[in-house]
Amino acid sequence: MVITLLSDFGDVYPASMKGVILSINPGTCIVDISHSVPRHDVHAGAFILMTCARYFPSGTVHIAVVDPGVGTERRAIAIKAVSGSETHYFVGPDNGLLIPAAGSAGEIEVHEITNRALFLKNISGTFHGRDVFSPVGAHISKGLKISDVGRQIFDFVTLDFGEGKKENDRLKGNIIFIDSFGNMVTNISSGIADLEPGDRLEIQGKRISFLSSYGFSQKGEPLALTGSHGNLEIAVNQGNAALSFNKKKGDEVVLRKIT
Repeated sequence: MVITLLSDFGDVYPASMKGVILSINPGTCIVDISHSVPRHDVHAGAFILMTCARYFPSGTVHIAVVDPGVGTERRAIAIKAVSGSETHYFVGPDNGLLIPAAGSAGEIEVHEITNRALFLKNISGTFHGRDVFSPVGAHISKGLKISDVGRQIFDFVTLDFGEGKKENDRLKGNIIFIDSFGNMVTNISSGIADLEPGDRLEIQGKRISFLSSYGFSQKGEPLALTGSHGNLEIAVNQGNAALSFNKKKGDEVVLRKIT
């Protein structure tokens, strides 16, 4: 059985989560998606989880914790996502973090985690990743039914990246993620963009090419491409597009196709 972990915890706290999981299910294969999510950035965590979770085998339990509201009245949830013969489980806070990934994995069934018998004996007000989410995820990996964590709910917190649009010769959208290279991922899908390698675009007065990969441009040259996630991305070959265009997550981007 596979359990994935994602958090903004850095390199110390995840170890105790793994210890809890292995104490409950010693045969578990634990895979770290990332523990370098920008601090408290639920949207970034949701995007990373969504782009990675789909590649894991059926039955995988994804435990994700980017949780600025830990210790407050925010709920803890577990989700079962089913698509045909494929099933994925998601465990974490009810703040929208899990929803894009779970929704992309299939039809979702969301339950509030209230069965305290599944938790560790002593629950910290600041570390539900260790004391609540890890043991619940480990029990699910051993075959616990999703309904046994608590009642099904329908008023869970959602998170939507929005969708870019095409207006005549312009593509309009927002930056939903900036990776460690400074590449700007937009919410303009490749289907909406409808671009071919070699097409020319204008952004902020600069003319750039739409290419199939970074190496087809010169070092330091900006470009547009469809990223591995399927969305339009603005990059600078061996540079930082976010700095070059002075953009941050959430900012609007407008590109004009040059004919």
